[in-house]
Amino acid sequence: MKVLKQKDVNINELADALKQGKVIVYPTETCYGLGCDATNQEAVDRLFEIKKRRKDKTVLALVSGLEMAGKYIELSPLVLELAKKYWPGPLTIVAPSSDKEKLATGVIGSDNFIAVRMTDNQFAGRLCAELGRPLVSTSANISDRESPYDVESVLEMYKDVGDKPDIVIDAGALPSRKPSTIIKVRDGSFEILRQGEVTVENCG
Repeated sequence: MKVLKQKDVNINELADALKQGKVIVYPTETCYGLGCDATNQEAVDRLFEIKKRRKDKTVLALVSGLEMAGKYIELSPLVLELAKKYWPGPLTIVAPSSDKEKLATGVIGSDNFIAVRMTDNQFAGRLCAELGRPLVSTSANISDRESPYDVESVLEMYKDVGDKPDIVIDAGALPSRKPSTIIKVRDGSFEILRQGEVTVENCG
């Protein structure tokens, strides 16, 4: 694993590494995240192997804004209202695929729904915008271990395993916050799948 201080990172070079299929650890508005190009099936498959995550348990993807989101999910009136009210921030919206552009299996579920979020972490947001495609965002822990809030925990977790991330971005210790709230939108209403940092109120 190559460790880079966030202040020394060239965003263009890091985005190029993602386009080449690299898997990275990077800071988000909650904990450190494990990420790759969400359109690259080989990279997504490798991320699942690194995390030791069940293949049927999908991961979410960061988007740089509504324009990018609209290429992959249906921007219904409710999705737009929720996005306007809570993005950027720790709210993940699960919505039907727009079928305009495809994401890798593991990001798009068997039910044709996709989980997306617009992050308020400046570094992650810049990286997603530079990549020009959704960026996988799942906590950087190996499954069944605690989510990491500092790079030391990441390095310790992966030191004795064979499958490791390629690049780790060290942004120092992150504040310990709850994970993102996850809601699923369909038929003009939503259900809360996970209550996290954001408390979502009815829109409209």
